[in-house]
Amino acid sequence: MNTRRTCVQILLFSIAIFGFFSRGNAASAHIHTHQQNKSGSNERTEDGAFSPRDMDHYAGGEHHQEFDHEAILGSVKEAEEFDKLPIEESKRRLGILLTKMDLNNNQFIERNELKAWILRSFSMLSDESSQDRLEDTDVNKDGKVTWNEILQDTYGSDPDDLEADVKLISDDRQTYDAADMNKDGYLDPEEFKAYTHPEETPRMFPLLLKQALEDKDLDKDGYVSFQEFIGNRAKSENKEWLLVEKDKFDYEHDKNKDGRLDSEEILSWLVPSNEEIANDEVDHLFASSDDDHDNRLSFDEVLEHHDAFVGSEATDYGEHLQDIERFQDEL
Repeated sequence: MNTRRTCVQILLFSIAIFGFFSRGNAASAHIHTHQQNKSGSNERTEDGAFSPRDMDHYAGGEHHQEFDHEAILGSVKEAEEFDKLPIEESKRRLGILLTKMDLNNNQFIERNELKAWILRSFSMLSDESSQDRLEDTDVNKDGKVTWNEILQDTYGSDPDDLEADVKLISDDRQTYDAADMNKDGYLDPEEFKAYTHPEETPRMFPLLLKQALEDKDLDKDGYVSFQEFIGNRAKSENKEWLLVEKDKFDYEHDKNKDGRLDSEEILSWLVPSNEEIANDEVDHLFASSDDDHDNRLSFDEVLEHHDAFVGSEATDYGEHLQDIERFQDEL
């Protein structure tokens, strides 16, 4: 199995969902291998919801600085490049970005301007990770991906692996077929993004709901109860965990307070809100940078706190500077 690039967004949808919903069958260990080695789609939290950005957003209750940088730059690769820059060059490039964030040209970054920029970055990050995944999977380099290419890239050709992953492969094929909008048997880049990021593709939501219900709705009544929500995890977790999950179920997911999750509530649980994550990121960056508390960021405030927005290190300019002109042209 090939090792994949580390991206903000990782794991094939079908692998991640069934990796969590697995009930201890023989495929579980192999699923974990896929999770470690595949990139290009959004990961799930322990309760099964897509939330790579939330997962990347915090580490030990603290904001991940890498997440902040990627939310501003809209590219894992560019964030890595900034990390190699000396401080002054990092500030210079950040200054260029500020002129593009500043939609009303008043030399300040308002909250709505920063949020719009971050949402744009999220879209760019998804595009980047999907394109990376496509390049890995597209064996014949024709710019589109067949099911056989995905099958080989994701599961390999070992008969034991394929036999163990029958359920995974079946649901992965459903995701592939749903993503293939024109039904020509190939996924072009746009369709492939729907395959790798179904939680960001509204036309894929019915499939997400269907597959979630198949795994969680054990009594097949069309709803997910709390017992179905926690599944077999209750057997291995303590009472404190159970109380936390019950609060989460009652106050976050069960919006109409009827003791169960309907289709709308299930989708709200499964699919992350980029709007909410962007709002939280705006709050975080303002809290760390709005020194005069006027609820807007001057260019000077952003540059003073440049390390909260982009990476840099005080190292030799000549050693680490990489194609500045190209970067500036692209901006």
